[in-house]
Amino acid sequence: MGTDGELGRKLTVIIADHQAVTRAGVRRALEAGGVRVLAEASTASEAVAAAVAHRPEICLLEVCIPGNGILAAEQIRGSLAETKIVMLTSSRRDEDLFGSLRAGADGYLLKTISAEWLPRALRGVVEDGAALPRVLVARLIREFRTNTRDRRLQITFSGRSVELTAREFEIMECMRRGEPTAKMAQHLRISEVTVRRHVSAIVRKLGVADRRTAIALLQRTDNLIAQSTERESPLQRIGSHRPGRHQA
Repeated sequence: MGTDGELGRKLTVIIADHQAVTRAGVRRALEAGGVRVLAEASTASEAVAAAVAHRPEICLLEVCIPGNGILAAEQIRGSLAETKIVMLTSSRRDEDLFGSLRAGADGYLLKTISAEWLPRALRGVVEDGAALPRVLVARLIREFRTNTRDRRLQITFSGRSVELTAREFEIMECMRRGEPTAKMAQHLRISEVTVRRHVSAIVRKLGVADRRTAIALLQRTDNLIAQSTERESPLQRIGSHRPGRHQA
């Protein structure tokens, strides 16, 4: 496989890791493979700022950087739709794997990857592929099988109870945060038409007149309990492991 350098263009990347020695090693591996490193960061906020400033083709993020690499991935995805995001981490936890993918990551690589294969994996992502080690593929297959599209959540708040689909629950949380339709669509990577359809379903299930009334009702609610009608899966647990985030 030829390198980008051989084609007259180098793949551009920023590296975010809290350990300087790791950043240096990753930089050496990437530059040896014909990849151009635009910037380095040691925290989530620095990673987001570097991504916005340099607009790289790929952001390479460690999950465990100060400020939470998953939250950084989510913010970068919201600001830079064309930039690919790949987590390069030592974490094998389901919460981190599924949380990263739900935040918009295009790949999840372990730091055991060889220096030779790292740049190749990133090029594969840019070519609309996905980067995921074999050891984690089985987990995704299990999650896909158990976390079906028809999973339902029973939502109880303010003395009332309604049943929502998993997607409707995500939309409802966006509504609670006051997000407009366009931002919801970008955040969830679905069309605005689909967002409006889900909002209409939520409004109907809440038994209110319109979207504005539904938002006001949800924002007045301090205590909201979500209970799955099926067994809990790793995707359902993500919210409880990410500080400052609503469950999605």
